Formats: sequence, structure tokens, C-alpha cells
Amino acid sequence: MSKILSNLLDLLSLESIEQGLFRGNSEDLGIGVVFGGQVLGQALCAASETVIEERRIHSLHSYFLHPGDPAKPIVYEVTKLRDGRTITTRQVRAIQYGRPIFMMIASFQEQEKGFEHQMSMPDVPSPEELQSEQEYAFGMRDQLPAALCNRFICDKPIDIRPVQFIDPINPQACEAKRSIWMKANGVLNDRPNLHQSLIAYASDVNFLPTALQPHGRTFFDKKLQVATIDHSMWFHQPFRMDEWLLYVIDSPAASSGHGLVRGQFFNQEGVLVASTAQEGVIREIP
Repeated sequence: MSKILSNLLDLLSLESIEQGLFRGNSEDLGIGVVFGGQVLGQALCAASETVIEERRIHSLHSYFLHPGDPAKPIVYEVTKLRDGRTITTRQVRAIQYGRPIFMMIASFQEQEKGFEHQMSMPDVPSPEELQSEQEYAFGMRDQLPAALCNRFICDKPIDIRPVQFIDPINPQACEAKRSIWMKANGVLNDRPNLHQSLIAYASDVNFLPTALQPHGRTFFDKKLQVATIDHSMWFHQPFRMDEWLLYVIDSPAASSGHGLVRGQFFNQEGVLVASTAQEGVIREIP
């Protein structure tokens, strides 16, 4: 396992400070606030710690209330809302400076048989045929902002390989769709909760910026405010984050300063393993 992946797993492993209370460190990615995927992954980890192992996450719905401070740890408060015959429900509040910066409701269920169908995975090149984001960034290192350059070209805990490369420096207007292959940069253990927390972290990568593509803009644009409002996930089938997953993203609409994005995770056999949806602020800064 790479050191950078080990560091991410340590970030997602929370300290238990009291029954239902956990504390997690923050990661500074150079964007001025805590990365939303970090809060998602840590909150899911906190909720999972209060649920019996036989019950696994099947859905989560969350709101980002305030920007997180990357220089300060985050406290996660888990409230038990329901422990039913087959379903467990938890509420998680992420707290900094005495106020909630994020809230989530997560539902866990024992696996059972039922009706099954799914949409088909699009036909795209395999990850072995594609360049990684790190390789693209290295080729553009002279154009990247100096404050972010090293963070883009350094080793990453998650190997990300875009099917369609979107140039963040010289964007061109294009359809609001993108697909990326991703997997952990190393071998993980078999604990499902680990893989679920890691995919929650990764689900916020390249997500909301998809809504900017029809307008030829990117999150590098200093004239734009781009921030997540809410994020939901549904977990359909077992998966591993140390095996390639295809993240297929589209943005069906943008209006009133908001953009809506949706995503599906497929494994290499074409099985739909998880779905996502997010709405966020995308507007000009006055």
C-alpha cells in the first residue's frame, strides 16, 4: 500500500472520544476549505461505528452547512434514530467551532434478496488505455497555479483516469457529461465499511464541476463561486475500491445559481454498484 493511501485511510479512521462522539483530523488540499468528500467519508465512518456489522449502508443524504476549516479537527456526533428489525438509521452532525458544518442521515440494512435490474454501463476505453490525472497535470505544470501545482502532480491516494480530459486552464464548452475510472492506489483489507467510506470520499471528485462544462468554465475560475449544498448516495451491490470503478457523471440542469449533477459507479464487469446526486452553488462572484 502506498504511503499516501495509508495517510488517507488514517484520515478516515476516527478517534472515539465518547459514546456517539468521534473526532477526525482535517486535510488541507490547498483549496482553502475542507474537501467535501473528506467530511462525507468521515461521517459515514462515524455512523458505521454505531451499527452492527451485518447491516451495511444502503443510502445517505447530507447537507453542507458551512465551509470546514482544514486547520482544525472535526467532531462527529452520531444520534441513533432507529434500530428496526432490518433497518438502522443514524443522524450525523459534523461540528467545528461549536456549530454544525454538515449533517447527514444514513440508513443501513441487512442484505436480502429481491427484484433486480440496472442500467447498462457505457462503452468506454479501459483504464489501462488512459492517462492518469497526475500525468495530465505533469504535462500542464507550467500552466497550473503555483500554489496548486505540487498538489496536482504529486502521488494520489486514488488513481483517477479521465475518459474525457477536461482542460481546467483553457476550457471549451462541451456537453455536461464526463466519465472517469478510479481505484485506490494500493490493496485494501476486506472490511466493507472501509470501501464504502472511501467511495463516499471519492464521489465528490470531479462531480459538481461537470455542471460548468456547457458554459466553458471550470472551478479554477476565480470569478466563480462553486460549492456543494447537498449530496446523496445509494449503494446497490458489493464492490471493492482497490479494483477499477467507472464513475459516469452528468448534469441534467442548472438554474438560479445552482447546478445539479448525477453519477453512477460501475465495476469492470458492468455491475452498477452505487449512485450519487448532488446540487451545488455555481454562480458569478459580484
